[in-house]
Amino acid sequence: MGIHDMSIYSVIKRNARLYKDRAALKSGRETISYIEFLKKVDRLAAGLHSIGVSRGERLGVIAKNSLEYVYLYGAAARIGAIILPFNWRLSPEEIEYVLSDGSPAVLFADPEFQDMASPIINRAAHQITCFSTGSQGGVFSDFRDLMEKAKVTHAVNFSQDDRCVIIHTAAVHGRPRGAVITHQGLLLTSLHLQRLWNLGPNDVNMAMLPLFHVAGILMIVSVMMDGGCSIIMPSFDVDMAVTFAERFEATMFFEFPPMLSSLLDKAEEDGRDLSSLRHVLGIDHTDTVKRFQDVTGGTFWAVYGQSETSGITTIGPYFDKPGSAGRPLQLVEVEIVNDSGKILEPGKSGEIVVRGPQVFKGYWNLQEDTNYTFRDGWHHTGDMGRIDEEGYLWFEGRTLEKELIKTGGENVYPSEVENVIRQHPMVKDVAVIGVPDPQWGEAIKAVCALNSGSSLSEANLIEFVAGRIARFKKPRHVVFVSEIPKTSHGSVDREKIKADYGNT
Repeated sequence: MGIHDMSIYSVIKRNARLYKDRAALKSGRETISYIEFLKKVDRLAAGLHSIGVSRGERLGVIAKNSLEYVYLYGAAARIGAIILPFNWRLSPEEIEYVLSDGSPAVLFADPEFQDMASPIINRAAHQITCFSTGSQGGVFSDFRDLMEKAKVTHAVNFSQDDRCVIIHTAAVHGRPRGAVITHQGLLLTSLHLQRLWNLGPNDVNMAMLPLFHVAGILMIVSVMMDGGCSIIMPSFDVDMAVTFAERFEATMFFEFPPMLSSLLDKAEEDGRDLSSLRHVLGIDHTDTVKRFQDVTGGTFWAVYGQSETSGITTIGPYFDKPGSAGRPLQLVEVEIVNDSGKILEPGKSGEIVVRGPQVFKGYWNLQEDTNYTFRDGWHHTGDMGRIDEEGYLWFEGRTLEKELIKTGGENVYPSEVENVIRQHPMVKDVAVIGVPDPQWGEAIKAVCALNSGSSLSEANLIEFVAGRIARFKKPRHVVFVSEIPKTSHGSVDREKIKADYGNT
C-alpha cells in the first residue's frame, strides 16, 4: 500500500488496534477511546453510504468544533468523500457562494446556523440532504440517525481518492477559491511534526482552531499519528482553554494572536499551571513568545505555510533566528524566484515558491488559476521573502497581485473589502491596506476618497462593510483623503499609501 492509498481513516483504524483503550478525543462532556472512535466513524460511514454518498462527493459542514465534526473527517475518508467546511464567520452571501461552488450532497449544520443556512439551501441548484450536528436538535435531521440506523457492513472501502478537504481561501478576485488538500499532504505534514516534536501517546493537543482551517485539522492528525489525544473545543474560549490545559495536561497547540497572550494572562490571574505545555506553533510577538517560554519552559515554533501547502512549509524554534519562519520540512522544496521565474541566490528577495508531496492538488473548478499557480513546476505562493545562507526563510509580505492582510489568523484580501466599499454611494475611490496591530497581528485600514460634497463617518462606513461581508473583514481604521494616490500608469500606488498611512 503506497502513501496515495493511505488516508486519515487508515490512522484511526491502526490506532484502534495499537492504542485500543487510550483516549483519542476529549470534550467537556466525554472521552472517546481509539476503539470507540473507530466504531463511531465506521457507523457514520455506513450511514452516509446508506443515503447514497459515494466517492468524490462533498460533505458540507457549517459547525463549530465538536466530536461529530471529527467523526465526519474519518467517515468521509473511509468512503472517499470530501469534506467541504464552511467558515461560519462568513456572511450569508459568502456562504451561499461556497455552497454553490462546492455543491455538497449533504450538509451538516449546528442548530445556531440552521436558520441562516435554510434559505440558502432552498435556493441551491441541486438537492441537499441536511443533518444537525450532535444531539442538540434543530430543524435538520438528527445526526444520530446516521449512526444508529445503518449497519456497519453497509460501509464500503472504496479505493481511496486522495482528496480530503476543500478549504475556500480568501478571495483574491472577489470570490473565495477552494484549495483541494489531499490525505497525502496532511499525513506527510503531520508525520514531519510528529517526528520533529517526538509526539507520542502522552501528548495532548488543544484543538482550539476551527476545523475549517487547515491548521486545526493538521494538529489533530499530528497528535493522532502515534496515539496522542486531542481536546476538542467549540472555539477559542480563554476560560475553557486555561481550565482544560491544566486539567488534561495539554502539551501542544497551534495559535494566532491574541490567543497565547490571553491564555497567559488568564493563567496568571487564576493561578493556573501551564507547565505541561511543550510546544506552541504559530505567529506572535517576541514579548509574548518569551513570556510563554519563561512561564512553561516549552518551545514556541515559528512557521510559514498556507492552506495550499497543507499548513506548514517551514518551521523552527522562534529564538533560533527571531524574525525568521524557520527552515523547510524534509520533503518540501522552497525557493525564491524573480518575476521571470529564475531561482535567486541566498539573500535575494523575490516570490516564495514551493513544491513537494504536501502541496495541494489545485483550486476546485478553477483550472486556469491552478495552471497559473503551478507554472514552471512550482506552486507560486504569492508571498515575498528571502532565504539566508543557513536556509532560514524570511517572510517579506505579499506580491501586488496577492496583497493579503492576516488578521487574527484569518486571511483578507484588500480587493474584496475595496469592492464592498466602492458600493457605498458616497465613496469615489478607496484603497485598503494592512497595518500593525498589537492584538490581532494586522488590522484592516481603509483609505477613502469621497464624492464632492459628501460626508461620511468612520463608524458608518465600517458598519456598511460589516453588513455585507464577514465582520472580521470590516476595517478597524478609516482615513478620508481628497484623492487616492496613483502611479504614472493610473493604478493605485499601494507603496505610497502604505508609506503615508501604514500606521494606526
